[in-house]
Amino acid sequence: MYVVGLTGGIGSGKTEAAQRFATLGADVVDADAVAHAVSARDEAGHAAVVAAFGDQCLTAAGELDRGWLRERAFADATFRARLEALLHPLIAARIDAIIAGWTGPYGMLVVPLLFEKGGLASRVARVAVVDCPEALQVERVVARSGLAPDAVRAIMAAQLSREARLARADDVIDNSGPPEALDPQIARLDREYRARAAATPSGAWAGIRAQ
Repeated sequence: MYVVGLTGGIGSGKTEAAQRFATLGADVVDADAVAHAVSARDEAGHAAVVAAFGDQCLTAAGELDRGWLRERAFADATFRARLEALLHPLIAARIDAIIAGWTGPYGMLVVPLLFEKGGLASRVARVAVVDCPEALQVERVVARSGLAPDAVRAIMAAQLSREARLARADDVIDNSGPPEALDPQIARLDREYRARAAATPSGAWAGIRAQ
């Protein structure tokens, strides 16, 4: 299976791009969605987090209080590292299982922090970065989430810079314009990824990208 990593800063439009690849026939898995799945109630991630941090990390309904966890992780690097050590192996294992079941011409692995965390980068053969100006990132996130602009900028500051992300991209998807401007770019990349996948030996998992 030929696996392409899809990444980009917050508000860049990764979800929109991934949906378009899926419409063209690519298999898609979103690491954030997997993270939520493995940490849902009655899942191993939920049990591991509660065992590590106690009932203070739960909502009244018994679900993980993701807002509390996010705030603690953002403010405390030691807490963040401990949380990631609990969840990341479970996320990676679930993603591997999903990829193993793919049947499309190629697959997209959507990972917001693909470069920052690095662990899932070994699963991809190529990286496409969804890009737009930083001011537009802030505008989009404020509109969809209600966060204050300063809060959005703080999140962006914790991510790889736009320049560094673009420097490490194999392909760049410009999402600075209207949504329909994505279509010709993604159609071109879809053709390229299909060709690369077709050149991959049958049964091989083309997902080891040089770091």
